[in-house]
Amino acid sequence: MNMIITYRKASENDIDYLLDLRTKTMNPHYADSNLPTDKETTLQRILYQFEKAHIILLNNEPAGLLKISKAEDKTEVLQLQIDPSQQGKGLGKTILTDILKEASAEEKIVSLSVLKTNKAQNLYKSLGFKVVDEDEHSYFMEFQGGFRLV
Repeated sequence: MNMIITYRKASENDIDYLLDLRTKTMNPHYADSNLPTDKETTLQRILYQFEKAHIILLNNEPAGLLKISKAEDKTEVLQLQIDPSQQGKGLGKTILTDILKEASAEEKIVSLSVLKTNKAQNLYKSLGFKVVDEDEHSYFMEFQGGFRLV
């Protein structure tokens, strides 16, 4: 599959798309974790650090959301959601690999959290993320050995 991945900053005009995306991608995991899935809670999760949100474009069509925070010593993947119609094609892996390469070149740690009910944790582990902490619902993972990626 020929994947041309670009990003554009999310805006208020994207809220409906992001509500639909999050409902499809995350609400099943929240429900499995006995966490709220109502529209207001979902909207609050979308608006969390919204200034860092980017729409993932695959061949110029919206395919998901990447919310990322870059600090001097750390890159935090706040949210990564791939539209179900685009899952399983390597899009998430490609995006994360690019993030890991950039962070490794800058000798930064990459962190993220994943719900224990979300099978995306298998992708993260396959890329070299390690669980460094957990709470009742989530694993907190870091990629530290990144200085070996080329």
